[in-house]
Amino acid sequence: MRHLIPALISLALALPGAATAQDAAIVSLQTADDSRGWDAVGKLMLGDRGFCTGALIAPHLVVTAAHCLYDKSTGVQMRPEDIQFQAGWRNGRAVAYRSVARAVAHPDYRYVAEDKLERVTSDLALLELNQPIRLPTLTPFETGATPVEGDRVGVVSYAQDRAEAPSIQEFCEVLGGRRQTLILSCNVDFGSSGAPVFSVHDGVARVVSVISAKAEVEGRKVALAVPLAEPLHQLHSALEASKARSRAGAGTVRVLSGGQGEGAKFIKP
Repeated sequence: MRHLIPALISLALALPGAATAQDAAIVSLQTADDSRGWDAVGKLMLGDRGFCTGALIAPHLVVTAAHCLYDKSTGVQMRPEDIQFQAGWRNGRAVAYRSVARAVAHPDYRYVAEDKLERVTSDLALLELNQPIRLPTLTPFETGATPVEGDRVGVVSYAQDRAEAPSIQEFCEVLGGRRQTLILSCNVDFGSSGAPVFSVHDGVARVVSVISAKAEVEGRKVALAVPLAEPLHQLHSALEASKARSRAGAGTVRVLSGGQGEGAKFIKP
């Protein structure tokens, strides 16, 4: 499978200390009752190259990791129409299926085939669905402020050994990080790329970050995530710019020959 979470990255960073509390175990959401409230997390099928995880943050918008959009062998961004979002995918069925009409990576993101820390920075993408998902049982997630060291967060994701149903880790910890990268104690694996990191306050789960990679710090397995709050407006701007370029490129159709007859007609944009 392709376009899964990058291989282990060794980081020359020092953690501020051990987690203050034990992380929650990963629980598979096998039934409709288990998944209630989490169906806006979905499986992103990337042609025949594998899958990532994504989350609906508006009826027509999905946030995920930018590297999911690229073919590792060529470095070329895949066509949006080759991507499908399967909201709430569970045991062979999804709550909703949508194709992707447009996909943009963060303007600062630069794809590299090698697994490097620089690849994590700005590893965010926004996908516009071909049709919005408007279902009474499926509510897009709100987004929230970037968590800080010591905060508890949660992750809902798919992975290579749990690809048929989403799994939730209700709480893990923000161990530290930098302005554009968070280090989390969360348990992630291949396929978790693009998974939403949640902060829950007053019973409301908000997407605050997106999983980019699994890594190792001082011999400890950790997850690397990209904060969402600050870059989100840039993603929206990139999406609007992409639409504007498409409109400008469409041009005006003008018939150059063919007239009223039955012969071939030639057009120029």
